[in-house]
Amino acid sequence: MVKFISEISSNHNGSLSRARKMIKLSSDLGFDIVKFQLFKIEELFSKEILNKSKNHRKRKKWELKESYICSLANECKKNDIKFCVTPFYLDAVDIIKEYVDYIKIASYEILWNDLLIKCAKTKKKIIISTGMANLGEVVKAINVLKSNGASKIIVLHCVSNYPANLRDLNLSAIKTIRKKTNLITGWSDHSNDILVVNRAIEKWGAAFVELHLDLDGKGYEFNGGHCWLPEQAKMLINFHKNKRFIDGNGIKIPNKSELSERKFRADPIDGLRPIKKYRI
Repeated sequence: MVKFISEISSNHNGSLSRARKMIKLSSDLGFDIVKFQLFKIEELFSKEILNKSKNHRKRKKWELKESYICSLANECKKNDIKFCVTPFYLDAVDIIKEYVDYIKIASYEILWNDLLIKCAKTKKKIIISTGMANLGEVVKAINVLKSNGASKIIVLHCVSNYPANLRDLNLSAIKTIRKKTNLITGWSDHSNDILVVNRAIEKWGAAFVELHLDLDGKGYEFNGGHCWLPEQAKMLINFHKNKRFIDGNGIKIPNKSELSERKFRADPIDGLRPIKKYRI
């Protein structure tokens, strides 16, 4: 069964209480994993970019405090949902490693071998996104992870636009990556489109799906157009969690819930309902 990742990203708005609410919400909606990002803008962007770009400097308020990690891990345990963090600087790996079930490597960090190596050496399950990468870069990153101790790797196809245009999604690359790497593959969604996610799962076999979740349309990243609201996510996840019941076993017999209605079928002689023997 497909596993769903709730990507909180910076929609916690720097608030621990909001982050906790989003963990509980993610669990209530049926997500299997909830993910946060741990970054410091001074260790994410070069000085040249920060000096020139006010928009990049504004992301300081998007940061998740290191001191929140333990509390968030406990909240995940309380709500029976797996905890995942994306580290964006080397020391962040040390901060999260004893608390997380998964470590996520972002698309933008796929070329940074030092980070890949440090994540791999934790022996944690690794999820890696592959936006902007070609297949050779994906394979190289996976080889670095494997050669440094990572044994459980999930690879997500991704398009790093916010939101991603339908014509750019190239969902068939999910199969390409799976065939080349022989690893579990999935889809990191930036389309905010239920039909896209259904296609990724049903047609291309995505085993993991990551959705950017917001609580109420007030998250710092919501205006990017790629974030899902709770009701959207609930509809999607409920369908995929319940589809095995929907499909059934294929044997064509009356369902138990229908048995009481059988007597109200039209009688084969006069065509009236119910069947004659039940008309008394």
